[in-house]
Amino acid sequence: MPLVFDEHAECYHIPGTYYLPPTNFTPEEALALIVLCHEMGNSAGLPFFAPALSAAVKLESSLPGRLRQQLRGVADAVRIRSEPSNPLDDHEPVYERLLEAVSTRHSVRIVYDSLTEWEEIRTRLNPYQLLFSRRSWYVIGRSSLHRSTRTFNVGRILEIALLDDRYTIPRGFSVDRYLRNAWHLIPEPGADSEVLIRFEKMVAQNVAEVHWHKTQRTKFNKDGSLDFRVTVSGLKEISWWVLGYGDQAEVIKPAKLRRMVAGRAKRTAQRYK
Repeated sequence: MPLVFDEHAECYHIPGTYYLPPTNFTPEEALALIVLCHEMGNSAGLPFFAPALSAAVKLESSLPGRLRQQLRGVADAVRIRSEPSNPLDDHEPVYERLLEAVSTRHSVRIVYDSLTEWEEIRTRLNPYQLLFSRRSWYVIGRSSLHRSTRTFNVGRILEIALLDDRYTIPRGFSVDRYLRNAWHLIPEPGADSEVLIRFEKMVAQNVAEVHWHKTQRTKFNKDGSLDFRVTVSGLKEISWWVLGYGDQAEVIKPAKLRRMVAGRAKRTAQRYK
């Protein structure tokens, strides 16, 4: 069946199936797409991976033989290791339903396995944004149960139903404005906290090399230790990060975070007695 060009959609298609018009890629662009699809997709478990990999395979197969061989050689020399992530497994239908809800501005009703309420909760959600951060997919939106904007882990949504109710995203809403200066994803009420953490020489360079937070400031001391300063909206998330460095990190301020980390370290030590 011949391809037909749709002037309105600006693409070629067989009835029922649409194809984008031909695109000219440079060798660098082709290499980037092929490597990223093969390397990132295999380890990240992203919902868009299957069609992305299919596109990369089509792109690779359309290349001239010599160029295809050259790109394979370069691709074999590159390895990308991403952090372990939640692949969603049987939650892809949940993700797809959320994507539909966000794009059509329809509310959903969800049953959620909450780690903060320690029980299954039911709420009507107006989803504003889907966000993949570090290891998991999240949906940010207004929860009728909490009467505020909340963050939900997509992998912990047990049931979801698309509702007929429509909603509008508040003017001026953005993920950055909602998260404020949260260390990761959970901003806490109240004023931001100025944090100072001192890292010992053994880990100082490794800490300084990474951009952990948009507000971080670092300064090396004469003894090789590192003073790490950051402004955060809440202390719980950053406390777990500090504990990950064990005895190589010390909270200098604020006192509340210092007590929080000390208490958890003490309980950890008691567990190993």
